Amino acid sequence: MKSKDLLPLRRIDHVRFFVGNARQSAYFYRNAFGFDVVAYAGLETRLRHEAGYVLRQGDITFVLASPLSGGHPESRRLILHGDGVQDIALEVDDVKAAHESAVSRGAVSVHPPTLLEDESGVYEFATIKAYGDTTHTFVNRDRYHGVFAPGYKPLDADRYSPRTFSSVGLKAIDHIVGNVEEGKMDEWVRFYEKVMGFTQLVHFDDKDISTEYTALMSKVVQGGNGQIKFPINEPAQSRRRSQIEEYLEFYGGPGVQHIALACDDIIETVRALRQNDVSFLRVPAAYYEMLPDRVGRIDEDMGELAELGILADRDEEGYLLQIFTKPVEDRPTLFFEVIERRGSRSFGKGNFKALFEAIEREQARRGTL
Repeated sequence: MKSKDLLPLRRIDHVRFFVGNARQSAYFYRNAFGFDVVAYAGLETRLRHEAGYVLRQGDITFVLASPLSGGHPESRRLILHGDGVQDIALEVDDVKAAHESAVSRGAVSVHPPTLLEDESGVYEFATIKAYGDTTHTFVNRDRYHGVFAPGYKPLDADRYSPRTFSSVGLKAIDHIVGNVEEGKMDEWVRFYEKVMGFTQLVHFDDKDISTEYTALMSKVVQGGNGQIKFPINEPAQSRRRSQIEEYLEFYGGPGVQHIALACDDIIETVRALRQNDVSFLRVPAAYYEMLPDRVGRIDEDMGELAELGILADRDEEGYLLQIFTKPVEDRPTLFFEVIERRGSRSFGKGNFKALFEAIEREQARRGTL
């Protein structure tokens, strides 16, 4: 079925991370988060300026790229931002039409529509700016049948041996959250509405998302017939430095704060992730004492949720289960959410206070609260 959106988008095609050492980062996401490393680009594939690894699990595709010299045009990102999300690529029916449509409504073009061709076919892409140094690349690979894109080859066994353990059960990208400066949230909501044809799904203000010390505001926009969801956060006036302000300081500006990954059995997924040494935020035991009264009956065992630190929330359509990792690098920036939806289409509003207090405890440990 064709999209009714202003800008027809099929889905999130992949997320590109720009990192200091792509080979080591691939090892981390492979062994901690259960991804398969399926393709490589670099000197051996005649790509001279960067190395890249393609990782897959379920319908999730991550691309990890690193510069091969200081002359790479994006090398400065590593000093300013550290490792982080560079691009959220969106699959479209027509790259040229999508790019022209977005630019005609005010998008800033980063890379014009381009065709790359090899023995596996034709790969089309074009790129526009989003918040901060983040970009969106429009991608179409209807005429491409290779492992990822020209320049990438199936992974050689002497670079990564075949993985002998199973994935952890991550299935898809549920949503991707961006942090922007105070006063800029509405500007970026308008960008997604006007330029990308998104609609606003929900709005949280500082009364919804606040603690004794910190507050933030968030609006969620969606496109691709609801397949693509981007919450956008900004800090609100508060007594202490909020997690959003901490992120903006250490990332060096706006960027992707976290990626929510959907699964079908969060208990099994979190057990596997913990076994792989993934570190999660913890909420106090009192949270679970109040949980039955707040969310009502759920299929999962409350004791198991408490043991693993999994949060639960309910709306009029059902409930959801979620948990958040600690930042996955030394800078307190990017982290991940694991989410299982049991009918609910919301974002865990009932967990905001407990979650942000847990984040504040980590900020206090870092001396940045």
